[in-house]
Amino acid sequence: MDYAIIKVPAAPVRRKARHQGEMTNQLLFGDTVKVLKRKGDKWVKVRNLSDGYDGWVTRHLLEEIPEKEAKAGILMPVVTAELINTVTINQVPMHVPLGASLPGWNGTEGTICGLEYQFKGKSVNRLEAKPSPALIRSLTETWLNAPYMWGGKTIFGVDCSGFVQVNYKMMGIDLPRDAWQQAQEGKIVEKLKEAACGDLAFFDDHDEIVHVGILLSNETIIHASGKVRIDQIDKKGIINSDTGKRTHSLRVIKRYW
Repeated sequence: MDYAIIKVPAAPVRRKARHQGEMTNQLLFGDTVKVLKRKGDKWVKVRNLSDGYDGWVTRHLLEEIPEKEAKAGILMPVVTAELINTVTINQVPMHVPLGASLPGWNGTEGTICGLEYQFKGKSVNRLEAKPSPALIRSLTETWLNAPYMWGGKTIFGVDCSGFVQVNYKMMGIDLPRDAWQQAQEGKIVEKLKEAACGDLAFFDDHDEIVHVGILLSNETIIHASGKVRIDQIDKKGIINSDTGKRTHSLRVIKRYW
């Protein structure tokens, strides 16, 4: 097996090839990967073809596909558009998260791993999306109170950079997985007062980027910290709206469109 596709709602990706290992990411239904290494009969190290992120997953979460099909999967434009979506394969339902790709989708059905599936929920062609303040708010505010989970990318648990990556994906913008990687892209916004809804704000600890959030204005930010929440921001950083205490130190603001 050299290339594969994720055939479950959200596959945990671990730093080491064991279930007790740290979960660093999740791969969503329809994501395609390159297999880098194998360990025994259970574990494979994979690289997500859309963002280049590596990690270990258990083999039963994947289905082998041809290289051409896997690489074409990077460009799949249609994604699920609700927080929870139902895909039916062989009359068996599966509940997949927001931002999951719909391979081979023709408007009524698609094909994954050689099997036809049905999907009757809301989907969007993300390549036709036009980022705007209204779209940013519509996408992000539905996540409010979702719990923080390191490595997570779904409503049941999400980390700061996963929250950003999924919501930007919905707008047709592909970002790397981790906050420090995301900070290397985009154009610098020199001052907070010049920031706009949808810009990303990055925060550091001893010069290391450790956090990211999406600005709703030059005074408010939505981010995953304990849970997905809206807090105040000033030129020094984030101020928790519940406690009034400063929680994150602002490093840089970036714009991506």
